[in-house]
Amino acid sequence: MHDCIVYEGAAVDSFGLLDDQDVQFLWLPLSHVMGKLLMALALQVGFVTAVDGRVDKIVDNMAVFRPTFMGAAPRIFEKAYGRISLMLSEGPPIRQRLVRWALSVGRQAAWHREQGRELPASLQRELAIADRLVLSKVRERFGGRVRFMVSGSAPLDPEVARWFASVGLLIIEGYGLTETSSASAVNRTIEGSYSFGTVGWPVPGTQFRVAEDGEILMKGPGVMRGYHGDPELTEQVMTDGWFHTGDIGTIDSRGFVRITDRKKDVFKTSGGKYVAPASIEAAFKGVCPYASQFVVAGNGRNYITALVTLDEQAILGWAAEHGLEGQDYATVVSSPLVREMVQGYVDELNAGLNRWETIKRFTILDRDLSIEDGELTPSLKLKRRLVTARFQDRIDALYEPSTG
Repeated sequence: MHDCIVYEGAAVDSFGLLDDQDVQFLWLPLSHVMGKLLMALALQVGFVTAVDGRVDKIVDNMAVFRPTFMGAAPRIFEKAYGRISLMLSEGPPIRQRLVRWALSVGRQAAWHREQGRELPASLQRELAIADRLVLSKVRERFGGRVRFMVSGSAPLDPEVARWFASVGLLIIEGYGLTETSSASAVNRTIEGSYSFGTVGWPVPGTQFRVAEDGEILMKGPGVMRGYHGDPELTEQVMTDGWFHTGDIGTIDSRGFVRITDRKKDVFKTSGGKYVAPASIEAAFKGVCPYASQFVVAGNGRNYITALVTLDEQAILGWAAEHGLEGQDYATVVSSPLVREMVQGYVDELNAGLNRWETIKRFTILDRDLSIEDGELTPSLKLKRRLVTARFQDRIDALYEPSTG
């Protein structure tokens, strides 16, 4: 096994992320362990919390509440990224060139900050202009006071995180489970103490290890003693105080923890190659601003396929500009034009994947996945087994020779 850097301490706020001057916007369900933790933090640290659970109003509410930080699932950031990037791509050519230049400058600055490097004087001057003309206006949509936001519950594509960083909105990923009292690792906000694509360093007092099969093990004061009334299940997941998380990951030389996927979700193709679907799914949402859900399949098959759903507001806006105005969602997503557009983003995704991971075929569903239909959790996490079972006929059709 490989040990991670161990951080000693006790208080969650002991590494200086929050103080009593902060303002939190809390939308996560309070039945969710992370929602409970964020509410408890408000009591521990003494900051103000605004609560509103309407998922479709999150970005609008941020402009009203003007929080300094917020915890959210990746889907919230993906939707905001998709809509704002599409908005920024509109307008006359001169405006589009200005936006591309500003984002490029912001991305250079974000890279220096991630590395903990001082910005060159020339870049500082360019950044001041880019910020005044473009970047600050994006931040205003989030209230204009955000110091950082925390992403958890599923992987966030590093490119989405870097896009937010380029406009001056830092998203730090964290990690934890109900069995570990939620927060177990998190990136910090000081330049050089976060790494996009990782869930950061352990919280104080917590230790991480990687088992021989790649599973992340954890020990610390936040780890449960066991499942109530179920000693057999407890014995399956606890070994000498180490909790078997069920997640596959790595720990790099700087101590940053990277989660690849749920151990139970990683599958093997008929050719013997292992595929981690969550990282591929997150990557697609990073390249396609119209994406809502992307569910990778291929266990025991000879190639990889996917179920695709599109963000209704975004795709209907696209449809209005491509001769499909007035058509409903199901009609729009079944059109050859939309399929061609999605194919272009799939090709872009495939260019960055290993050969055995590439998406050979996909189908666009005639509706989005939802909490109401039981396909997403209240914190917007995909219920993979339920979704694949529910749409098994659509997946099977992708492996038939006649599928186009």
